[in-house]
Amino acid sequence: MAIAAWGLAVSASAQRPLVDKFILDDTIQPVSASELQRAIDQANANGAQALLVQMDTPGGLVDSMRAMAGAILRSRVPVIVYVSPSGARAGSAGFFILESADVAAMAPGTEAGAAHVVFEFGKPGTTEEQKVENDALAFLRSYVTRRGRNAQAAAAAVASSHSYTAEEALKANLIDFVANNDTQLLNDLNGFQITRIDGAKMTLHLAGARIQVLRISLRDELLGWLVDPNIALLFLVAGALLIYLEFNAPGTIVPGALGTLMVLLGVFGLNLLPIRFTAVLLLIAGLAFLVLEAKFGGHGALAIAGIICLTFGTLTLVAAPIPQMGVDPLVAIAISLGFGGITVFLLRLVIRARKRKASMGPDSMVGLEATAMEPLTPEGHVLVEGEIWRAVASAPVPAGAALRVTGHQQMLLHVEPVPAPHPPEPAP
Repeated sequence: MAIAAWGLAVSASAQRPLVDKFILDDTIQPVSASELQRAIDQANANGAQALLVQMDTPGGLVDSMRAMAGAILRSRVPVIVYVSPSGARAGSAGFFILESADVAAMAPGTEAGAAHVVFEFGKPGTTEEQKVENDALAFLRSYVTRRGRNAQAAAAAVASSHSYTAEEALKANLIDFVANNDTQLLNDLNGFQITRIDGAKMTLHLAGARIQVLRISLRDELLGWLVDPNIALLFLVAGALLIYLEFNAPGTIVPGALGTLMVLLGVFGLNLLPIRFTAVLLLIAGLAFLVLEAKFGGHGALAIAGIICLTFGTLTLVAAPIPQMGVDPLVAIAISLGFGGITVFLLRLVIRARKRKASMGPDSMVGLEATAMEPLTPEGHVLVEGEIWRAVASAPVPAGAALRVTGHQQMLLHVEPVPAPHPPEPAP
């Protein structure tokens, strides 16, 4: 009896429609675009009736947004974009993604819009700005009208950065549903007719659907962590210091290997983000000032200039269209002060060590006083700091004469007599 009941339950579960769910709660950048593409591919491959994308994003990069919207438009499986939970938003690039969906929905207490194009590398001229804005508007209209939504209200979100609450978006015909949770949304969608991007009509049958949450891969999870510019910068700086330690203590291996790995991961993470080359020049100038401070000294002025360059360089390194994708000011200041101070300290130690006389061998004898153990004519043996060395003098020297080491040729010291001190003049 129990086996029969279990079999019926399994059969009923198998007959329920499958809806894959992907949670997008990050900025819009290459990693999130890759994650969404993988979720769409999986939903297309495993027989899901729809892909539910739960979204909460402040926005991000235009190129990544276009890739994500394009993936949604090309999907064979209907894509439902649901701004949820309460307090979530589909800001900036997220608004484009919301409107590209076969079904656009929002939870109460959410917002969408403020999609005006923000330029990554500074404000361009008026003509260029108009071209970019018109291009974004044309892209938005190309699918909003085919979805049967309000193109004029959608354009307002781009042209004038207008934002909509869930109720306002529903009233303006920018979304299809306002729902409290996934279950309510899928039940409301049962029997709902959607318009695909090719104009075909399709009726959804999602009542009682079982939701399967798609887990992101370890690779994407790692990349999502590295794409944070704060993490990437910390990896870069810590790795550089470890490599420097390896150069000053050859053979330790571990600092060099670990430092190289961290630098490569930091560079890889920053490579996924838009980088300002002027900021890179600031970082190079900052390093140059720190080296000059360590080598020549500048009463701290060069070090301060270097730290200021590093701070402004790290702050402006990522051309972030939204604050969430930029370097945190506290992180930038902490990295600049810490790296600047450590670099000057270590470089000074190295420079002093190189200038310091050798403490062993003939080099250590130069400048020391010696005593002739026998007549030097011109070679003989001398006593230096309790050690017997063979020496040569520029002129014959009697035994017991006070000498000074002036140099050496391999293990043969060069000496010269020490001038006798002048007797003190008698007091008047």
